[in-house]
Amino acid sequence: MIAEQRVLHVSDPAERENLATFLTRAIRLDDAAVVRLRRRGERHIFAWVITGFEALAARTVIAELGVDDVTVGADLVLAGLSSGSPIDLGYSMDSAWRGALPPTEGFAHIDDVPARTLVELAERGAQLAKEHGSSHGPPASLLDQTVLTVSADQISVEVPMRVVFALTAMDFIPHSGDKAEARRIPPTEIVRVRATNTWLRLDARYGSVARRRGGGISLFPS
Repeated sequence: MIAEQRVLHVSDPAERENLATFLTRAIRLDDAAVVRLRRRGERHIFAWVITGFEALAARTVIAELGVDDVTVGADLVLAGLSSGSPIDLGYSMDSAWRGALPPTEGFAHIDDVPARTLVELAERGAQLAKEHGSSHGPPASLLDQTVLTVSADQISVEVPMRVVFALTAMDFIPHSGDKAEARRIPPTEIVRVRATNTWLRLDARYGSVARRRGGGISLFPS
């Protein structure tokens, strides 16, 4: 691969499907979504998108990326994945990415939460949003409400509704049927809660959601 070439190559069909599913869900939330691709070692990349809930969503895939870090249109990558050939990413859209990424290291494992519990919270939140929301979406008071507190040793982490909504909107929790419903989630399925001093992260089987603790996405570059 030529160094510093804006090319993405996902050779494994299963990994192409993996990334395509992730991008399809991101575009469903925002048809103008951009994806930030960041190389991790020689064989993996992180794919990040900004959800409509002031939280980031990420998935790791096995792929080759010709640059260390680039932001491009999610639709461009999605269209290119169908061919199986290397994808020319064209011009970067780095200015379209507003905010920092969480660190790759330094997260402490706080606890594991039953995935069914988070889906139940999302279901209740969706009902409240329907009752009290507007054409602009759920009220901020609902999104910012702490719906779960997870503790370990001397650390206590608050999980707001907007992070739970982001996790379920990206469909990161495995389930039977067409959509995630609490009754369709195996009781043994868990979501890991991890945190640093400044970031909260929920790790589910099919992806992760992260948000700055106590506030929105930082406007400072990473």
